[in-house]
Amino acid sequence: MTSLTVENINVYYGVRAALRDVSLEVGEAEIVALIGSNGAGKTTTLRAIMGLTPPKSGRIIFGSRQISGLAPPSVVGLGITLSPEGRRVFPQMSVEENLQLGAYLKSDKDEISRTMERVYGYFPRLLERRTQAAGSMSGGEQQMLAIGRALMARPKLLLLDEPSLGLAPIRVQEIGKIIEEINREEGISIILVEQNANMALRLCQRAYVIESGAISLSGTGAELAASEHVRRAYLGG
Repeated sequence: MTSLTVENINVYYGVRAALRDVSLEVGEAEIVALIGSNGAGKTTTLRAIMGLTPPKSGRIIFGSRQISGLAPPSVVGLGITLSPEGRRVFPQMSVEENLQLGAYLKSDKDEISRTMERVYGYFPRLLERRTQAAGSMSGGEQQMLAIGRALMARPKLLLLDEPSLGLAPIRVQEIGKIIEEINREEGISIILVEQNANMALRLCQRAYVIESGAISLSGTGAELAASEHVRRAYLGG
């Protein structure tokens, strides 16, 4: 069953086309990777889904509802959250205060408390540092916090923008395992935007390659990992 359908969206920054007829699908409880070089349109695709950069044309359908043109809080309310590139935690606020901000649309305190317990279960280091200022943590810990904050809204679809960016290899492996765990245990659909194509294609069921604002290839993770073009351009060989 399809969770998200993006149909032929076009996004412009001024007169420049950032996305050209981009289409993709995400199934329920599926990890879909979106790979490409810097400036290819990966982040813009996520911003379009979130309503941060609305498409000029095309449709975005979540479940059975068209969400094109909705404001970001409405998109979050329907069950889509974004963990943005660069983490963007609130550095002066504590870990727990950052997490609470992720549940700003929720009013049930018991539900918020249960969700926070689950987040701490995935990220025990956040529990250890729950009173610590977010800005004083390592990059890997801040990335965990950014993902945890997105999970606090109890999403049906989680958008992850470069979760491995700037992390040491051991932290990249750790984040990859947690993404798999969240997908498996929560049944959350995930769009994984990554320049680390090796990790993305290993984690995903299906993947898309975006180049110059357009989808150039799609297939299973294994199919794209075997593609000569993908190996040359994105896998270092």
